[in-house]
Amino acid sequence: MPPLATDLFDYDLPPHLIAQAPAERRDDSRLLVVDRAARTLAHRRFRDLPEFAQAGDTLFRNNASVLPARLHARRPSGGQVECFLLRVTASPETWRCLIRPGRKLPVGATFAHPTGAFAGTIVARELDGSAVVRFTTRDRQPIVEIARTLGGVPLPPYIRRDDESQRANDLERYQTVYANPARQVAVAAPTAGLHFTPQLLDILAAKGVLTAEVTLHVGLGTFKPILTDTIDAHEIHRELYELPATTVHALLHPPGRRIAVGTTTVRTIEDFLRIPSTDSDVAQSGEAGIFIYPPFEFRGVDALITNFHQPRSTLLCLVAAFLSPGSTDGIAWLREIYAQAIARDYRFFSYGDAMLIL
Repeated sequence: MPPLATDLFDYDLPPHLIAQAPAERRDDSRLLVVDRAARTLAHRRFRDLPEFAQAGDTLFRNNASVLPARLHARRPSGGQVECFLLRVTASPETWRCLIRPGRKLPVGATFAHPTGAFAGTIVARELDGSAVVRFTTRDRQPIVEIARTLGGVPLPPYIRRDDESQRANDLERYQTVYANPARQVAVAAPTAGLHFTPQLLDILAAKGVLTAEVTLHVGLGTFKPILTDTIDAHEIHRELYELPATTVHALLHPPGRRIAVGTTTVRTIEDFLRIPSTDSDVAQSGEAGIFIYPPFEFRGVDALITNFHQPRSTLLCLVAAFLSPGSTDGIAWLREIYAQAIARDYRFFSYGDAMLIL
């Protein structure tokens, strides 16, 4: 099969459909239900999800908690610096970060918070534009503890915030209700899970729907557009993941449908299952480097809950593949579905509406 052109995964989105804030109530967001077998669409609300679930189904969900990763500081000259925490290195005081303005801060440059809570020194520059920063903090607190107090919410760039007045709301709403505070390893939210409420989860549980946890360390690579002319030439980002033994068992011995909540969960599951391994139900971990695009055969996902994704994104490729596994037919169908969503004023991207693909 010839390489797929990236233009196949492009579309025009009116800017006013990019959601700048979440729905007032999480499960009041809209839900576009796609039935692959019947090839039909239904326009519902996310609170209607239990109507489409069955006893024995398992919701596989990413319990990663979002770290307030944007740290603001100043250079010795007084210039402002934004330091975005990406991931810790082998040393707990040294992190890979994005720095703005990056070009003005070479190796050896320093910056500090005005309160003296932390200071940073750039110790290396990476080919991808990130920097390795060594932090010192007041009372030797871990930098993640400092970030929880002083850090800004790592909203994607298409969500505009002119000031910090919405910080409290973003801290709550750019986080799933089932996020595990002990797994604060994400710098972007697994946004398909933002629509769930505790009450909705209780209704699903009462119906016999099970849950299983995965942890994917969501990175900024999830927002990186495909800049190459063909899909296969794109270098996919890599993200750490962890699967507890109970989740491995649920994947290998499912009592019903395996419903993935979000593309991060799909990447975790399919990366784990693509390499034949033991059938033993033991905890697993790895680094997801899988790039899912048509044609792709899914091994561990029977249904998918997802948001509406950016043009020319790897997430859009994944959804197209899931619409028609093993073929490229899902590409044209995805374009039709998105055209309908745009015509009906669905809200797009992280704080936007959702899609259920059965």
